[in-house]
Amino acid sequence: MEQQAIHNYLVNFFTLNKCEIKENESGKLTVTLNEDLDRLLMNRPFYWEYIKKIGQEGTPATLTFLSSPDRREEKGEWIHFGSPRLHQIFQSQLQQGRFTMQYEQTNRSSLQPWLVSNIRISYKGRQKKDEILSIGLQLINGTMVFNFMELIQDLSFSSVIPDYCYTISPIIRITSGYKRIENYIQQYIDSQKHEWAEDAFNHFNKEKEILNHFYESYLAASDEEDKEELTTRYQNELDHLQKRLMPEIQVETINGGLFYLSEETKNQVIKGLH
Repeated sequence: MEQQAIHNYLVNFFTLNKCEIKENESGKLTVTLNEDLDRLLMNRPFYWEYIKKIGQEGTPATLTFLSSPDRREEKGEWIHFGSPRLHQIFQSQLQQGRFTMQYEQTNRSSLQPWLVSNIRISYKGRQKKDEILSIGLQLINGTMVFNFMELIQDLSFSSVIPDYCYTISPIIRITSGYKRIENYIQQYIDSQKHEWAEDAFNHFNKEKEILNHFYESYLAASDEEDKEELTTRYQNELDHLQKRLMPEIQVETINGGLFYLSEETKNQVIKGLH
């Protein structure tokens, strides 16, 4: 499920950045970057500098991403949570800006606003697990859709509103919309099973007990000067233990924006909920 979420995320990312999707199969994605993304992701500034000096058009790189373990041995980049390339793509989105405004390319006259937030939830304990949520909130009636970007990935969007179309003003304010999304995320986290947190906390207590026993024996046999140094060392090791093992959940907004959809698309998106 996590690997499928990564695949969907990459498709959405490159589509919204107007890159050419050359191949989109199960667990495999081949894409030709545009110049902006090539500059951000490929780390070859001298190439583009040279191309500009001689007045030529550069050739952006073509990348193949493998997200299915079954295809891991094929030619391409194996991508997963924690891989440097995925982290680099996350960072490039931060550099480009967290918020976008997109209009569905359609000949329908009215376009309805959706507030979209792509969220990364990190569960940190003895091990780390990341999860991506894409949530869309209809700002007219408050309908909330899970996996929003996956549901609209086959649609065409632009930062310019189509001719003869107009937007409907939102009834729900954006700040209120974000609050609803935050509440939903909290409910989602609360509904998950958290045995991993109990396991991490229990393991932390066992490690702390060993640490306490080790330092207590030394402190009992030390003079005042040594006790001060040992106490400092103990506190440093305890802090390190807490950072390594204490369960923690972090929620981060990767990006988001306003997406304006036609009535027909809205109905299809809502139908995808059932």
